Amino acid sequence: MKRTLLIARREFAAYAKTVGFWLSLLAFPIFGVLGGVIPILMATSQPVREVVIVEEGPQAAGLAAAVRTALREDAERREKRRREAEAKISEAAGGTAGGQAAKGALSGIDGPSMRIVATPADLAAAAPGEARERMVRRYLGDEVVEDDRLDAVVLLNRADGAPTARVWTRRATDSSVERFVRTALKDEWRRETFQRAGIDASVVSTTEAFQPEITVLSPKSASGGEVSFRDKLPGIIGLASGFLLWSLIITGASILLNSVMEEKSNKILEVLLSSASATEILTGKVLGVALLTITVLLVWGGIGAFGLIFGLPQYAGMIGEVLLQGGLLGYFAAYAVGGYLMYAVLFAAIGAFCETPRDAQTLMGPIMMILVVPLLVMQMAIRTPDAPLVQIMSWIPFFTPFLMSARAPSEPPMIEIVGTMAGMFAFALLMVWIAGRAFRAGALSDVKLSWKSFGAAIKGGGK
Repeated sequence: MKRTLLIARREFAAYAKTVGFWLSLLAFPIFGVLGGVIPILMATSQPVREVVIVEEGPQAAGLAAAVRTALREDAERREKRRREAEAKISEAAGGTAGGQAAKGALSGIDGPSMRIVATPADLAAAAPGEARERMVRRYLGDEVVEDDRLDAVVLLNRADGAPTARVWTRRATDSSVERFVRTALKDEWRRETFQRAGIDASVVSTTEAFQPEITVLSPKSASGGEVSFRDKLPGIIGLASGFLLWSLIITGASILLNSVMEEKSNKILEVLLSSASATEILTGKVLGVALLTITVLLVWGGIGAFGLIFGLPQYAGMIGEVLLQGGLLGYFAAYAVGGYLMYAVLFAAIGAFCETPRDAQTLMGPIMMILVVPLLVMQMAIRTPDAPLVQIMSWIPFFTPFLMSARAPSEPPMIEIVGTMAGMFAFALLMVWIAGRAFRAGALSDVKLSWKSFGAAIKGGGK
């Protein structure tokens, strides 16, 4: 036991004392924050494009007004959605700093992406055709001073009575103006078509814009009636728990794989085998990397809790309530232990046969393909946790830790919790026995990794 603990401490210290470990540890929450902030920054940094609208001839009369009307109505819709979102945020966040920040971000996102400006006199006076296009090129290029440059020029016309447009843009890759004009002309054509048929277009528009007020109720909601965000929170937490557990287990197992591979290639594993048994080495390594995984979990959990408590205290209280009720933390810990045991010993056994990452690809490819499956099914689990496919796959030990962590907040039947957990730990013990034999055989031989050699190692146990 003493040798096992020494190996575990050595394994933990080998990574915990490195700067790279702590940088990679902080990278996940940093990139998680950036994943939410960057889209907001991208939206708020969008330039307001200055656009000129030109009707090319009397047949195009009214099309410019239709585009202007569409732009005004779009701005009104954006403003309405912004006010509704701000009201919801204020109600949920109680006027906290986090709520104010979210409201500010919404204000930036809802800004207009284009503005119609007055047509330069020489451009308006130019004859349609080559002369006008020459003027358009001039205003979109670098020939005029920066203050007079345009971002886009829209030339409106009609073909067989239907609205058409040629959209000239400063940047060939910028399609935002083209998309907006296309939608505006489509709406105008629909209005004209209805008008010719004797149908009031405003009636159609009003009908399409109608959104019925619907209230969702459930006897299982927190209030016993109307469903609120608090009732949806367990499903969100379950999905997040499944993804978090997947990340932790794969991270820990990968560290173990690389550690064993490196020590075998450097002949360190042979030195360790001279003073400790293969079982003690495997146990010590699994325990040491488990401590690393726990460290990662504590740091990530601490950062998340700190951000919630000081940024969104109302949400922090609700999340804490969900986690503490129904033994969710206990379920998460149990599934984490079982999942880590299964994959850690398997990856360690594979590493014992390898000296380079390329050697491990023979078996790692199929394993990683299997690991992608629960990621896909977990997204179904948040919507329908009792779907037959989700229930069946929850009983497969390789998928159990992730799917049951995602399903636990939805309170699955106790028979499923007990049964899947028992099956997972029974399979984990089987994996420990199989991987132990393979690890012993791989550590004591120079045989290259293959399905044949791996199977022979399990059968012979290194004898």
